[in-house]
Parts: sequence; C-alpha cells; structure tokens
Amino acid sequence: MKIARFSRIGFILAAAGSAVGLGNIWKFPYIAGIYGGGAFVMVYLLTVLFIGFSVMVAEMLIGYMGRKDTVTSFEELAPKNSALWKLGGFQGFTGLLIMTFYSVVIGWIFNYIITSVIYLPATVKEAESTFNTMLKSGFFTQLFYHTIAFIWITYVVNKGIKGGIEKMNMILMPSLVIILSAMFLYATTLDSFGKAVEFMFAPDWSKINSEAFVVAVGHAFFTLSLGMGAIMTYSASLPKDANIVKNTLWVVFLDTAIAIVAGLMLFTFLYQYGAGPAKGPGLVFISLPAAFYEMGILGNIFAVLFFIALAFAGLTSSVSLVEPMVQYFIDRFNWSRLKASISMGLFFYLIGIVVILSNIDGFKESLTWGSKNLFDWIDFTTAAIMLPFGGLVMSIFVGFVVEKQRVESIMRPQLGFAFDAWYFSLRYIVPVSMFVVMLNLIGVI
Repeated sequence: MKIARFSRIGFILAAAGSAVGLGNIWKFPYIAGIYGGGAFVMVYLLTVLFIGFSVMVAEMLIGYMGRKDTVTSFEELAPKNSALWKLGGFQGFTGLLIMTFYSVVIGWIFNYIITSVIYLPATVKEAESTFNTMLKSGFFTQLFYHTIAFIWITYVVNKGIKGGIEKMNMILMPSLVIILSAMFLYATTLDSFGKAVEFMFAPDWSKINSEAFVVAVGHAFFTLSLGMGAIMTYSASLPKDANIVKNTLWVVFLDTAIAIVAGLMLFTFLYQYGAGPAKGPGLVFISLPAAFYEMGILGNIFAVLFFIALAFAGLTSSVSLVEPMVQYFIDRFNWSRLKASISMGLFFYLIGIVVILSNIDGFKESLTWGSKNLFDWIDFTTAAIMLPFGGLVMSIFVGFVVEKQRVESIMRPQLGFAFDAWYFSLRYIVPVSMFVVMLNLIGVI
C-alpha cells in the first residue's frame, strides 16, 4: 500500500511532535536539577549535537531510502543478510511497549487538567498525598483517563498520515508553543527569573561526573524519539526532494528549545515560591502544583494551561509510538488501517490496565518482581536496553552495512564538508556511546 506523503511543514511538526514529549517538559527539568543545572545543560547540548543529530539523520535516511515500514526498509536496504537485518526494523515494537505506560501517564495529566480548575494543593506534602492517592487507590480514575487517551490516539492514527497525524500536529504543536511561550513570558517578569537563568546556564562542574554524562546521552536519545522507529516511519512519507539535514536541524532545534524554555519557566516558578529545583520525577505532579497554589486564581489558570501543554506534548509523541507497528501490519500483512490501528491500540490499552494495577494497593504485590513493579520494569527495559540498542543497530547499519556510495550520494550534497565527520561519528562515536549507556543503565558499569 502506498504511503501518504507529509507536506514539508507537516513533516517537521509531526517529527518535532514525536520528539517533543513528556521527556522535554517533565523529565529534562528535574534531571537538570539533579545534575547541577548549567553543567548538565551544556553536556546535554553537546550530546544532542554530536550523537543525537547523527542518529536522527541516519534514522531519517533509512526511512527516506526505504519508503516502507521499518522492517521492510531494513530488509530492502541490506545488500546481504537481509533476513537478519530486518530484525532491526522491529524496534518499532519498542514504541508500542512504551505506550503501555505512556498512555497511563497521559491519563494522569488529563486528570490534573480537570482537577486544577477547582483545586490545587496548598503544600508539597498535600500535593504528594493527592498524587499518591490517585496512584495507589484511584484505579477507576486512572482507567477512565487511560481509556480517553486510548480512544484519542487510536482515532488519530486511524485517520492516517495526512488526515490524522499531520492534521493533529498542525494544531497541537503551535498550541503547545503558544502556551509555553505565554507562561515563559510571564516567568520573565518574576524576580526569580534571573536565578533560574543562572541555574540553567551557569555550570556547577562539581555536579558533573561519568553518571551525568551517561544520563545526558540517554536522555538526548529518549527525548529526540530515536531508536523506536517513529522518525524512520515518518521519514518514509517525506517528499522526494526533502532535505534530511535541514529537517533534522529543525526538529533538534524545536525539541531542545522547548526543553530549555520549559526548564527556565518551571525553575522560575519553583524558586519564586520557595521550592528547590532537584525534586526528582515528582516535580511536575507534586512540587509544581504547590507552587501554582501560591499564585492564587492565576495559579489555577497556569496549572490548567501547563497540563494542557503537557497533554499536547504527550499526545503528539504517542501517535508516533503507535504508527510504526500500524504501518508494519499494513505493509506486510495487507491489513486495513482501521484494523491495524485498533489492534495496536488494544495492545497498549489492555496491557496498560495491568500497568495501572501494578501501582494499586492489593494488586501491586503480585505485579512486582525484585525492586520494580510492571510499570517500572517496562520503563526500565525500554529506556535502558531497547532504545539504546535501536540506536546502536541503526548507526552500525548505515555506517557499515548500507553501501557507502548510496549513503554518500544523498548525504554529501546536504552535509558538504561535514559528511566525513558525520559518517565517522556514526561508525565509531555513536556505537561506543550507546554501548556505554546500555552497560551503565543496566548496572554493569
């Protein structure tokens, strides 16, 4: 089945929507807080430039050259051992597995949009109690919003590249930028904005160690939506005359800019109302609502807008996590888009219900193995093993397997004198970095 083509701006917004997710607005600020702000930001920007950029160009190239689903693209581009290399295309399953808990988190955000209209916790302790009540005993609340997320995502994916994914991103991505920009502009008027800028850009090198570097590499990879087949699948729908390098630069710029703007905004609010930056994963759901409370009625408005923006970021990423396997079943088994969309949607929805139960008192004991429950195991497995491995496979595939003259014929005109540096990075720097990240995340080093 012929894949529909993105418009130029549609592709950039869709790819940026895939990259700009919960990792930018939720995860990046608290990681920066843990690892000393400016020093981590500088390391992160370097890893995005030298590793993230290289891998994204490679992933776009595979999709652009293959023009099919991820499995078929690997299979057709491999000059030999295609039956083995097509296994690399199953990285698309990683995105679907991520969706089993990602949809649940989007459900939490939907819940916070509604509750923020009328209620904000007065203290961090109260905010923590509210969040834990929802997490540990609010099964039906989580199920309700998880169901809404499933319906929305499945509907958009079923509408296809042009009518669903591109159309949604053309609306949600500009809306996300407008909301964050408005909140950022307000943050610049507060006394604590200067302190937030200093924290984000004045490096404290004492906080930087090998672990911080590994975290920066891993997060750059995660936040750019690499190693899960999403960018590859979208790139199969690029116009024939598309410039891969320019598209990559736009996506990297938007992704990084939104992460930095979100960080500056959140740290300004937290400093203004007496909270510290290094609050861990609970920063958005615990520390921030308590800070919004201190603003009075304006805090309710900002809380609703912030969680709407967070929901937009999550939804634009979600459709890209489902689309690779949908396109796989369309191409390989001639399924209709409706059948593939509903089947993949039900996969993450039904497992997502079990994921919710893994946090619920009375059920979590039987869904916990070792120190992690099912939610944590899926998060850990995808982030620590599957995503870095996907990047490792792609870099080796483009760097060593696909004929160099094919790669060079497309990329040298676009990269110019930088082609050799990019190709070297893809063959040596990226594989070593990904291998080290994997060993660190699984606890070997």
